[in-house]
Amino acid sequence: MTVDINALATFVLVAEERNFRAAADRLGVTRSAVSQVIRRLEDEMGIALVHRTTRSVGLTEAGERLHAEIAPPLAEIRAATEATHHLGAGPRGQLRLAVSSIAESFLSGPLLPRFTEACPEVELDILVTDEEIDIVACGYDAGVRLGEVIEQDMIAIAVSGPQRQIPVAAPSYLARRGRPGHPSELTAHRCIGWRPAPRTAPYRWEFTESGRDFAVDVKPEVTTNDMALMIRMAVAGSGITIGLEETFRSAIAQGTLVPLLEAYCPFFPGFYLYYPNRPNMAPKLRALLDHVRSNRNR
Repeated sequence: MTVDINALATFVLVAEERNFRAAADRLGVTRSAVSQVIRRLEDEMGIALVHRTTRSVGLTEAGERLHAEIAPPLAEIRAATEATHHLGAGPRGQLRLAVSSIAESFLSGPLLPRFTEACPEVELDILVTDEEIDIVACGYDAGVRLGEVIEQDMIAIAVSGPQRQIPVAAPSYLARRGRPGHPSELTAHRCIGWRPAPRTAPYRWEFTESGRDFAVDVKPEVTTNDMALMIRMAVAGSGITIGLEETFRSAIAQGTLVPLLEAYCPFFPGFYLYYPNRPNMAPKLRALLDHVRSNRNR
């Protein structure tokens, strides 16, 4: 059986987007053209690969298995051909990054603007997400996450200093409800919690005391996946929230939020830019890595 590699590449895009229209937009073709390619691929393989509905596309068991097997080598082929095509030329093309929403220094600092200025022919496509996605299977060149949750088979370079999670609250809230002296007292306070995605458990409020890590089972009155909303509600005096210290830095400096329980909040390794170990690296990704290394202390 001979299968068109372009059809497999189209299938991978459909699997990543879970939508024919979105895959078509990335390919610059019509939705019906993508649908026809997938149907021909299914006919050639003699098995259904996708579930089609009016709104989305899901993978069958065979489709999931095929995607898991072919996505990594296709990514290798794309990287190798791109590296060859641009050999001797400057970095160019679309660079896809999956970045944690709480990577404040990476997203809000000068690093990305300086990179786009230095490499004007590179188009950044950044997905801001807190879901744990497989960047290889989903077609991303690299990602940015906390070092402690990056897969062991990835290569990673630091893009921030050490971080720590701290609780914060507005002075108006503390004037009404008092200031907790120990993390265990948080259960008696109004709390604003965070969850990375729907149908996932809220983030555990974790602390360290005398070298021992422990969690406090707070019951948030409000839970959201939007850190900006958490900050707005905390500033308004709705309760205590928790997050990375650098996320609250501006509000703390302005006096609209007050850090709490700092003695129980140790530092840990910060954010890393991570990418798969491939024999052929696209010049656009190499340019970003070089840029990160040269600007690390600026």
